Amino acid sequence: MSDQVSPGQGGLVVVGNPGSRRVGLFQDAVRSAGLPAARVLAWRDVLGGRGSFTAGETVRIESPGEDPEVDRLLRGAVEPTRVEGSARWYDTFTAAVRRLGRLAETAGARLLDDPAELAVLFDKRLCHGVLDRAGVSVPSSPTSGPSAAPVSCWDDVRELLAGAGLRRAFVKLAHGSSASGVLAVQTAGPGRVRATTSVEVDGAGRLYNSLRVRTYTSEREVAAVVDTLAPDGLHIERWLPKAAQDGRSADLRVVVVAGRATHAVVRTSASPMTNLHLGGARGDLVAARAAAEAAGGDGWAGALALCERAAACFPGTHCVGVDLLPVTGWRRFAVGEVNAFGDLLPRLTGLPGGGAEGLDTYAAQLAALPGSARAYV
Repeated sequence: MSDQVSPGQGGLVVVGNPGSRRVGLFQDAVRSAGLPAARVLAWRDVLGGRGSFTAGETVRIESPGEDPEVDRLLRGAVEPTRVEGSARWYDTFTAAVRRLGRLAETAGARLLDDPAELAVLFDKRLCHGVLDRAGVSVPSSPTSGPSAAPVSCWDDVRELLAGAGLRRAFVKLAHGSSASGVLAVQTAGPGRVRATTSVEVDGAGRLYNSLRVRTYTSEREVAAVVDTLAPDGLHIERWLPKAAQDGRSADLRVVVVAGRATHAVVRTSASPMTNLHLGGARGDLVAARAAAEAAGGDGWAGALALCERAAACFPGTHCVGVDLLPVTGWRRFAVGEVNAFGDLLPRLTGLPGGGAEGLDTYAAQLAALPGSARAYV
């Protein structure tokens, strides 16, 4: 039986930035599947109010990253490395996605990413609340849920941490990604604060994303960073003690396609942030699986099932990347985040028994479309 995909009479469309790595990898997968190249609808055109679909097209919404001009249109920032502006980014992005949804509905095209779900996935407070209400294990948080109060400054953060009994917590931009604006905060009494972050502060108090993780030990410095970030919206969650691999803290990115966990990678780091661009490194997945099985707790199957339960909270989104947090000893797991664009894992092939063996994350998504001989749905 052929594995060729049948995406619909209108073919495939990818909303993305032409020339970006993500669009290139997706087009490679399209060609490998024996399909005509996907039509690319540029984010610049979408944000400029241009673009349309035709009946029968299957539309993939890709990350708007990797284009400074698109970033300027989204955030209003001239400097791409600036941290500020994520609230404007969110408002502009979600408005554009809603417009894509209306265009698709009018034309009779099919979106692989539900606009309403994307709006939740790109707000950590909303996403955390949805997962928690669904019974998915997540770190406790004083900023998610219907009774959560907004965070306007460092004093609010201090008060919320104290009220929740948290001495170690992550403070995150509500609409951030790639660890932008994330602080791993430890408190030890009045005036004693330590924050690890990739945020760099210039002489004028402006915040920049840096590839170097640094630590601020002055409460005045930490307060200045948090006060600058707060207008964009903040999310706070308990800093869980992570399991370790080779002496480095470890977590996993698990890709779930059409409801099934298909790919996983271990990320390890000497810092609280395991993002690969901040000095994190790919760990040993075989060893992680063995550790989870030997621990006698949730086990590896339980860990993947947890990721699938998290993805099931977003049934209208074809693919998500779940950040899975193994607690010390690998006995238990929690979901840190669910990412709409969490599939950029080049050269990573599918998990054994996951239905995507031999396929990268993009090929797996094509194979999972209805009409494919390998469809998971």
